[in-house]
Amino acid sequence: MKQERALRTRQALIKAAAEEFDRHGYDATSLSRISAAAGLSIGAVTFHFPSKAHLADAVQEEGRSVTLAALKDLPASSAPPLRLVVDLTLELVRLMEREPSVRSAIRLTRERPNAEAWSDSWLPMVRGLLDRAYENGQLHTDALPADVTMLVEHLTSGAEAYLRTRMGSNPAFDSAVAQLKRIWHLALVGLSADEPSAAGRPRPVSSPSCPAGARPDTTATGEPAD
Repeated sequence: MKQERALRTRQALIKAAAEEFDRHGYDATSLSRISAAAGLSIGAVTFHFPSKAHLADAVQEEGRSVTLAALKDLPASSAPPLRLVVDLTLELVRLMEREPSVRSAIRLTRERPNAEAWSDSWLPMVRGLLDRAYENGQLHTDALPADVTMLVEHLTSGAEAYLRTRMGSNPAFDSAVAQLKRIWHLALVGLSADEPSAAGRPRPVSSPSCPAGARPDTTATGEPAD
């Protein structure tokens, strides 16, 4: 019973700390603020976490664990790998919208540069899927997996920045998931109708193959574009 109570206390502290770090950032969040948010004494906090850094480490680990749990079945799917990359990024943004521990892990990555990055938990999965997509001919020959991996990292960073500027200010703001679907649609069908060739003559741009089941007038997930 004592051990179960200790585990519940520890989880309550991690949850409260995640919410406080998410709202206020690492420097502006104190152990006393976290203890008040959790409804526990400062002694209970320091019993489990001797310093704010230890508690921030636990919050970041929680954010990574939640993320990996949500993505664990994706690589085993029979869907084309490029489609899986799109689905993976959409799931990451869903997690950002609903999980304070994930948002906190992302923010703490920026504010504690020596700590393990949240994206390190899922970027290798993205790169592996993109390598498969390239080998299968799903990607344009110029769309190298390393470059598309960098694009994915920028898209998720942009989605988190979008959420931070709008959460709590307007309950009717456009869903970051819906927004990312539209951006993926643009990336998959291409932006320019033509571009100069090496010889200076215009030529059609070959767009990366759309995921299975998607048409040019649909989003990357096969849903109608907004």
